[in-house]
Amino acid sequence: MTKQELSQLYYLNREIEQMKKQIAELESVATSTTQSITGMPHVNGISDKTGKYAAEIADLKDLLELNLKKCFYELNRINRYINSVDDPLVRQIIMYRFVSGLGWSQIECHIGGNNNADSLRKKLYRFLKNN
Repeated sequence: MTKQELSQLYYLNREIEQMKKQIAELESVATSTTQSITGMPHVNGISDKTGKYAAEIADLKDLLELNLKKCFYELNRINRYINSVDDPLVRQIIMYRFVSGLGWSQIECHIGGNNNADSLRKKLYRFLKNN
């Protein structure tokens, strides 16, 4: 498995978080009752903000659910790969880096010992290159 394949879970998680923010913003706009002051003349009329945003919110929720399924699939695929790795240190590094999304200094703190962030990074990339 390559670094790019292992990184897909990270990018899916970021995309999911962004979609959640978009949905929350749209729901907030759709349900807000305050008027915005724009300086423009007010035109009387009925405006259904909830209806206006409902389709967009529903589409985003469908996309979010699809990405959650992709995320679950990627997590299972990475876990199967991790279980196939013989070296326990490399398994830990892969788990911390690609499943938990930790930075190299955080991985160094979790693993401990005489391992520094740079040596852990090099060990992982050497392993990925050779396997």
